[in-house]
Amino acid sequence: MLQFLEQVRKPTLDIPVEVRRKMWFKPFLQSYLVVFIGYMAMYLVRKNFNIAQNDMISTYGLSMTELGLIGLGFSITYGVGKTLVSYYADGKNTKQFLPFMLILSGLAMLGFSFSMGGGSVSLFLMIAFYSLSGLFQSTGGPSSYSTITKWTPRNKRGSYLGLWNMSHNVGGAGAAGVALFGANYLFDGHVIGMFIFPSILALIIGFIGLRYGSDSPEAYGLGKVEELFGEAISEEDTAAEANNMTQWQIFVEYVLKNKVIWLLCFANIFLYVVRIGIDQWSTVYAFQELGLSKEVAISGFTMFEVGALIGTLMWGYLSDLANGRRALVACVSLALIIMTLEFYQHASSEFMYLASLFALGFLVFGPQLLIGVAAVGFVPKKAISVADGVKGTFAYLIGDSFAKLGLGMIADGTPIFGLTGWKGTFAALDTSAFLCITLLAFVAIAEERKIRKEKKRLLQLASNQA
Repeated sequence: MLQFLEQVRKPTLDIPVEVRRKMWFKPFLQSYLVVFIGYMAMYLVRKNFNIAQNDMISTYGLSMTELGLIGLGFSITYGVGKTLVSYYADGKNTKQFLPFMLILSGLAMLGFSFSMGGGSVSLFLMIAFYSLSGLFQSTGGPSSYSTITKWTPRNKRGSYLGLWNMSHNVGGAGAAGVALFGANYLFDGHVIGMFIFPSILALIIGFIGLRYGSDSPEAYGLGKVEELFGEAISEEDTAAEANNMTQWQIFVEYVLKNKVIWLLCFANIFLYVVRIGIDQWSTVYAFQELGLSKEVAISGFTMFEVGALIGTLMWGYLSDLANGRRALVACVSLALIIMTLEFYQHASSEFMYLASLFALGFLVFGPQLLIGVAAVGFVPKKAISVADGVKGTFAYLIGDSFAKLGLGMIADGTPIFGLTGWKGTFAALDTSAFLCITLLAFVAIAEERKIRKEKKRLLQLASNQA
């Protein structure tokens, strides 16, 4: 029934590797654009809910608690699906998986649109459809990581994944314009247009995405990417293939029993406390504590996204220059985050506030990208989706929840380290960044050992061939 989700692996073409390498770019670009644009479109049918909340309150009389319940449903299914759906996606055509899930998410949001209302039945249906959308979107990031990793050489993987990571910034920035266009130009200003129009766009993008590209150069008879770019196949892939390991065996051995993956999972929790803590509360802090206008506060939120847009590309490139030392580069970024939080906390002018949020956006999204890139370096290709998914599950169910609820409670007066209010909130952010550095330091040691071991292995192969 779902044959289009199965991997395609053709025999390698009987032509020189140099010729096959020249044939690599076009199918790679098609596959890359599908996961980039597809993931961007997922944000069009995710962030529109945030944008539409005020109109949903005025049109249907929904309370903040009811809106919170709808959002909570998405967060739970999104977090759980990061592991469960991504586990199912591994071993399949992950490039096809993303547009297929985008289509299902678009259909779920159409159901959400038509169920909108102020009654209890409408509320139940909105929670159900938005939760379904979260489940369908949960594997978007892991499937993209898997696809891009199968297509790209290790020495440029950080740059390619960093460029892809900009897709959610582009989607998040464009969500407001798309939602408002749908409402104002197609539905006479009614809030339902904020959901129907983005959903239709998602369906169109999803169906087009199914037609182009594939998850690996092997689908075109070009051979493995390692062969194309003269790299040795990783020890993890070699062992998984030599031992004919099943998907479950790979999951247990390389994810559940992998200390590095667990270190990255917990590091991701603390990173999400920092990222979501800034993202969620920056406008409130600027208005209430710094005494800035609402317009300036919102501008700060925008500057955070602009900084993120640049940072995701830069930090991936820097980690490539560092020969794949992703965790070490992430530690440098986190140390700078702690310093920048001081400027943000004590901003005495609009410029200082906007500049610190731009810098924080630039810095925070570096470790977010690099934690994911580091994870794929310690698992076989058949476990990339679920390895990325597991860390996402921890981040959303624990880190995201604490950043939204826990930091809000601290700001309202719940003490932490003997501090309350915004001082306590910033103490929690600093502590989270420090704990993230500590965990990533252990990952950096493991990466260094792996890099040196790989160099010895390559030298040994070269000497044997000589």
